[in-house]
Amino acid sequence: MAAVKILSFVMTALIALAVMSCKMMTGSSRNSWQNSVTTQVNQLGYRNWIVVAEASFPAHSRPGVKQITASAEVPEVVDYVLNALEQTQHVRPHVYLTRELRAIENDFAPGIDQLRQQIQLSLHGHEPTELDQQSLLTLLESANNSFDVLVIRTPTALPYSSVFMELQPGYWDAESEDRLRERIIRERMERLARPIP
Repeated sequence: MAAVKILSFVMTALIALAVMSCKMMTGSSRNSWQNSVTTQVNQLGYRNWIVVAEASFPAHSRPGVKQITASAEVPEVVDYVLNALEQTQHVRPHVYLTRELRAIENDFAPGIDQLRQQIQLSLHGHEPTELDQQSLLTLLESANNSFDVLVIRTPTALPYSSVFMELQPGYWDAESEDRLRERIIRERMERLARPIP
């Protein structure tokens, strides 16, 4: 009888240990993707891309494409990525959504209305540009020829719900670049217009 009690106690302890281990592994895999994203975001710069991808997003085998699998849905990952980008000073995102996402009806993709709302909330006030998905994939492929692309694959199973981010300089905006180019052109024209002594 004592042996049965000891065996029962040992089995209960082993089951409890297995359950705790599973819970710890689930938590660590969650932290694992977040740690990977944070590390990658800190290494990316101007003209690099980040894609928070829905489940059927095509896998890429080209060098320069890094892939991370996240255990969270698109809106949560977008929120995490934007928080990570906001902690850096060297880059800021230009966000793109697929044009198709706006046009999909909830009758054909149940849950898409709620997902659209969640994505809008996760954008931290960034105004997204809409392009059709094929155009975004073409831009991504073109960028991949010279620049790194980070793809974060999620379990989100709704069509056209990937969010694309093209990284821009965080300390230099397009308006500043335009003013610089205008000044360079103006100075060049002034030199050309000077009379020869």
